[in-house]
Amino acid sequence: MATATETDAMRRAVALSARALGDTAPNPVVGCVILDAEGARVGEGWHQRAGGPHAEVHALFAAGERARGGTALVTLEPCNHTGRTGPCAQALTEAGIVRVVYAVADPNPSASGGAATLRAAGVEVEGGLLRDEAEAVNVAWLTSVRLGRPYVRWKYAATLDGRIAAADGTSRWISSAESRADVHRLRAESDAVVVGSGTLRADDPHLAVRGIDGVTQPLRVVVDTRARTTAAARVLDDAAPTLIAVGEDADTSHLPGVDTVRLPYARTEDGTEGGGVDVAALLAALHTRGVRSVLLEGGPTLAGAFVAAGAVDAVTAYLAPALLGAGPNALGDAGITTIARTLRLDVTDVARLGPDVRVTAVPAVPAVSPSSPSPQER
Repeated sequence: MATATETDAMRRAVALSARALGDTAPNPVVGCVILDAEGARVGEGWHQRAGGPHAEVHALFAAGERARGGTALVTLEPCNHTGRTGPCAQALTEAGIVRVVYAVADPNPSASGGAATLRAAGVEVEGGLLRDEAEAVNVAWLTSVRLGRPYVRWKYAATLDGRIAAADGTSRWISSAESRADVHRLRAESDAVVVGSGTLRADDPHLAVRGIDGVTQPLRVVVDTRARTTAAARVLDDAAPTLIAVGEDADTSHLPGVDTVRLPYARTEDGTEGGGVDVAALLAALHTRGVRSVLLEGGPTLAGAFVAAGAVDAVTAYLAPALLGAGPNALGDAGITTIARTLRLDVTDVARLGPDVRVTAVPAVPAVSPSSPSPQER
């Protein structure tokens, strides 16, 4: 049974893991704290970038010889395989750790088994301490393992009557400066930011993170079925990488040197070809490129397509205390034709940001995908 000291140390490990959000794809975020034999904190660390030392290695290095006879608190079950780095289960054993407490069991079949390896080496192991808190921080990676696609957060800003722009199309600025700064935080914590061609034409967004130092810029993704993006679009500058997702037969000859991916068209329920690209194929392509978390900033049409595909895992809405009375709604056609098919959400957080209210919610029934989980690399 974990002690109060161990619980406090695990809470610190969870906080450490969050420091790397947006920086570790395709790896998880992980934090680790080392206690010596007397229960004093002597080392801590977090996995900072894919290919670099894991959290346990950073923490053991900080602890040095004081780790011998001590306890390791880790937010994810220590890995048991050799990838770009060695197995952490072995590193903990060689450092003389006698007890390991982890929060979340590793669902990745190619890296799991660390707990069993530790026990076989005579190390006392306990799992599940602060599991919910650790899962909440690492939800993107865990979703990518379990569903075989990136975790998707749909973000939008709207007035209290649900309008994302005025009748003439103007939308700058519905939300406050505080809300817009928070959006840059969400971008910094994401591996990719996705918009549609409608948003690109209306707003010519830049989509790179601003105002936060030292971030790994997310991949900017434009879903542009007919390849109407022009070479002058701001997303094609060198501030961050950009990918244009187009239909399988789109003409991209006017975009030489631009990274593009060709995708099949979406199909309606009767099997006929729809008007946009297939959302599942898009997410599969991003997953293959190492994307584990997506911030969907598209307009109502693209948002509707993602909702219809069951590919929205969380919603973050910035609601401004304003009314427009006309103009586009936040969500377009999502295939919901009757109240019985309403997508119900559970609100997980409500916060004031300047004059605005930020509401975060998740589907009451988690999204599912027919995709099979694919191995992840730590």
